[in-house]
Amino acid sequence: MKRNKALSQLGMAMRAGKLITGDEIVLKAVRAGKAHLVILAGDASDNTKKKFRDKCGTYGIQLAEAFDREQLGRAIGKPERVVLAITDMQFGKMIGSHLSQNTEVDPIEQHTRQQGQ
Repeated sequence: MKRNKALSQLGMAMRAGKLITGDEIVLKAVRAGKAHLVILAGDASDNTKKKFRDKCGTYGIQLAEAFDREQLGRAIGKPERVVLAITDMQFGKMIGSHLSQNTEVDPIEQHTRQQGQ
């Protein structure tokens, strides 16, 4: 149930214009502090996983490894997607909460931001 809810919320975030995809675009949002939650597909390459773990850790962005590239793409109405970023704080909290309650999702790495960022 939580799994389907998280996926449907990704679709809502996409339709609301609060979700971005693609390596470089997501990295740019992380560096700019615009990403509130980054979601990596479980079947992403080790290099991609390391790159986003390092960047999210450096910039204090919440990171989750969840689903596979087909599920992520299908949830947002696109072809396969390996990395997504939520750019809205409320959507990020809501989706992050559902992902952290899902036993099939690898633990979310929590990095807290300073207030006002």
